[in-house]
Amino acid sequence: MTLQIDPANADQLQAWDTAEGVFWAEEANLFEHALHRYDDALLDLAAIRDGDQVLDLGCGTGSITEAAARLAGSGTALGVDLSSPMLAIASQSAAEPRNAAGPRNAAGPRNLAYLQADAQVYPFPDAEFDVVLSRTGTMFFADQVAAFTNIGRATRPGGRLALLSWRSAPENEWFAAFTTALAAGRELPSPPPGAPGPFAQADPLMVARDLKAAGFAEPTFEAVDEPMYFGRDAPTAERFVLGVLGWLLVGLDDETRTDALAALRADLQAHQTAEGVAYASSAWLIGSTKE
Repeated sequence: MTLQIDPANADQLQAWDTAEGVFWAEEANLFEHALHRYDDALLDLAAIRDGDQVLDLGCGTGSITEAAARLAGSGTALGVDLSSPMLAIASQSAAEPRNAAGPRNAAGPRNLAYLQADAQVYPFPDAEFDVVLSRTGTMFFADQVAAFTNIGRATRPGGRLALLSWRSAPENEWFAAFTTALAAGRELPSPPPGAPGPFAQADPLMVARDLKAAGFAEPTFEAVDEPMYFGRDAPTAERFVLGVLGWLLVGLDDETRTDALAALRADLQAHQTAEGVAYASSAWLIGSTKE
């Protein structure tokens, strides 16, 4: 079956369903561990109850979907993502124990499913879901209003929306540190406000405008700050960071590239803690209900 996507999200599909998605899938435990300090707060906001039908947007390799399914009990959880490599890892984790380092080490629940889809346009059944949640997965829609209008159509009246989205780039030490090191003195262009990317939902006024236009109630915003982990040691963290941001080195001459890598390594080593390489991070917990 041909994957139905909004043409404006084609670049996201190309990234997440090929090399970038493969890297995230290969490093699933690292990615899940990087964000795990936010999980309880997001799930508390979602307030999933027994019998709820839950939709997890941008589910990646599936740890939040699995947690939602356990909380839903007699209900269900559906994880949706553009990345077939990450969905393959999610499905594997749900079917069998995972004993590698990371937050998941037991077989997943059986009341969950995964779907490769563009949630901006996918024809979900009307009023299907009691809870919609997402951990850093809704910042990449090309058209936020269109996406949340479609998602809202699939949410029952009074259904709950719980999102975790990054606050601004300067408020996230990890992003500022990595891009500064790899920029090697260059001034990197800033994307337009609201453009698809990690910080597309950093502005509460824009997010509130878009959600209300899509049929959701006035949202709440809670600022949360947690350490973000990038590996047990600097070499592991370097591999992790370069897998995500290594494109910043493209076009540098050999000397400048060597200097940029040295700056990154020094910064990673300076952030070594007993629990691993850790940086400060800042996010919004965004809550709303379908009107």
